[in-house]
Amino acid sequence: MSVPLRAVQLNEANAFLKKHPEVLYVDLLIADMNGVVRGKRIERTSLHKVYEKGINLPASLFALDINGSTVESTGLGLDIGDSDRICYPIPDTLCDEPWQKRPTAQLLMTMHELEGQPFFADPREVLRQVVSKFDEMGLTICAAFELEFYLIDQENVNGRPQSPRSPISGKRPHSTQVYLIDDLDEYVDCLQDILEGAKEQGIPADAIVKESAPAQFEVNLHHVADPIKACDYAVLLKRLIKNIAYDHEMDTTFMAKPYPGQAGNGLHVHISILDKDGKNIFTCDDPEKSEILRHAIGGVLETLPASMAFLCPNVNSYRRFGAQFYVPNSPSWGVDNRTVAIRVPTGSPDAVRIEHRVAGADANPYLLMAAVLAGVHHGLTNKIEPGEPVEGNSYEQNEQSLPNNLRDALRELDDSEILARYIDPKYIDVFVACKESELAEFENSISDLEYNWYLHTV
Repeated sequence: MSVPLRAVQLNEANAFLKKHPEVLYVDLLIADMNGVVRGKRIERTSLHKVYEKGINLPASLFALDINGSTVESTGLGLDIGDSDRICYPIPDTLCDEPWQKRPTAQLLMTMHELEGQPFFADPREVLRQVVSKFDEMGLTICAAFELEFYLIDQENVNGRPQSPRSPISGKRPHSTQVYLIDDLDEYVDCLQDILEGAKEQGIPADAIVKESAPAQFEVNLHHVADPIKACDYAVLLKRLIKNIAYDHEMDTTFMAKPYPGQAGNGLHVHISILDKDGKNIFTCDDPEKSEILRHAIGGVLETLPASMAFLCPNVNSYRRFGAQFYVPNSPSWGVDNRTVAIRVPTGSPDAVRIEHRVAGADANPYLLMAAVLAGVHHGLTNKIEPGEPVEGNSYEQNEQSLPNNLRDALRELDDSEILARYIDPKYIDVFVACKESELAEFENSISDLEYNWYLHTV
């Protein structure tokens, strides 16, 4: 089997280069297991060759830890001779990089076997396999992300981040001030350039709000009727935010918990499902009485413990949890309730949807979406009941029961028979091997706190 050359793809390249004669280079991008964007930079004259023949990259790209080192226990490195696979362009992702001084474009890629079939360890393919189960049912997923991040100073203090000085007042923010418009004004040039850059790149970012900590913000992406495309937008938005902020002499972090005592960075996802006629199957006047909605929620809640390693994939991810920061720690749901894991926002009956509130901004969007949709499909096909919705403060009514550390989360994932029916067990093995390697390195390190506590006292 070979990936056919489609005339429309070459037309896409021709039209872009004709419209942008100033472009000198094109960045070919592919997101790894951690959602980190990697790839190659080519000259514009090589773009047609990329559309015709693709580019080669090693399969080990999807066996990299957070530091970019190959984890050999995945079997994707030296065991296969660090061999190449072939990457092809993703249609409709060719666009400008507005932050570049030398005019440069970017193009998102996905990996395939040399014979043409999709490569199993590409997170985009992991998600595609789950989405195909909805395709078989004649259903279309409509999805959107809400992405939180911190602006931080380019200079750290003893290796730790600090808030950037406001370009307006010259002061560093210290208060929470959630939704405060004046805080948006303090960084208005940077934030406006993010929205304008997103528009230029075709990323449907439609709002920025001030979040619950100093210099913390959230970008809302508009929903699209393609969950894979929604994840593409989330990956590219993170890259855009980082580069625009750097142009404004600031850095950003999507680390789940960069500051003790402050809110972490979340990645909420909103999901609805359309039938063959384009109607939302969750449409109802009373979400508590909708069987279809309840079953979808039931499946997500049942698979939530096993999904945690995808939702919270790093050691730091689990520091984000806490009642005061609206991060749910139990499988719970409710209507217009921000203390639960699965919130059903109120509004018009045809806008009823699921808001999944557990994942951190450090999650890979493709793997997060794959885990959530696996739960939805499991719930719909097995008619899983979610129990009664929570009213009021979920933290006072439900004990913490989700995995609260990476090791337990990896065990839940590794043991899950349900997720193994949706996500290739070979991929789960690769993911667990990478994360166990990171965890072992973390546990072999000695923190400053350990020296402070134990060096002279025991």
